[in-house]
Amino acid sequence: MKFVAFSREVQGTGASRRLRNAGKVPGIVYGVKDAAQIELDHNALYHALKKEAFHCSVLEMELGGETTKVVLRDLQMHPYKPLVLHVDFQRVDSTTRIRKRVPLHFINEAESQAVKLEKCTINHVVAELDIECLAEKLPEFLTVDLKGMVKGKSLHVDDLVLDPSIKVRTHGRKNPVIATPVEIVEEVIVVAAAPAADKGKKGKGKK
Repeated sequence: MKFVAFSREVQGTGASRRLRNAGKVPGIVYGVKDAAQIELDHNALYHALKKEAFHCSVLEMELGGETTKVVLRDLQMHPYKPLVLHVDFQRVDSTTRIRKRVPLHFINEAESQAVKLEKCTINHVVAELDIECLAEKLPEFLTVDLKGMVKGKSLHVDDLVLDPSIKVRTHGRKNPVIATPVEIVEEVIVVAAAPAADKGKKGKGKK
């Protein structure tokens, strides 16, 4: 994905506020060489941020007629308005190793034995993973194939088929669970039978 940035000469809280009022977003790009203050068009950036690839892939930033490869590192949003307040990018090259949280895309769930034959649903325990890899190997997402899922057996990090250059950071947890089959429990509603009507009424007086 490509985007256009512009050099930002004036800095400070007041300058950033004026930029936002003018429909711009202040930002910074760092790494490889000196940090540079930048500004971007707010609407273009806001729409780009809705795309998953903008968060988890190497981007091409055009700045001053030069194209540089970068990755999104940080984002500051207004607490309740649809407004981007600040954005950080990191320059990368063929030798840069980065750490990023990457989303998981689950496929073939309906084709698994657990779902088709064993009346289970698949619980997606995590939706993303923290990985470390060369920037040029950064995946937009990781594909998790659930076709082999069977009742009673979970899918773990070590079961994923990944590029050898990608290392999953588990933060001390040993081979954490990615997905697990859960048996569907059928809810049985018991309706109490209505009491039988009395065949005859007692206590009638004699004629």
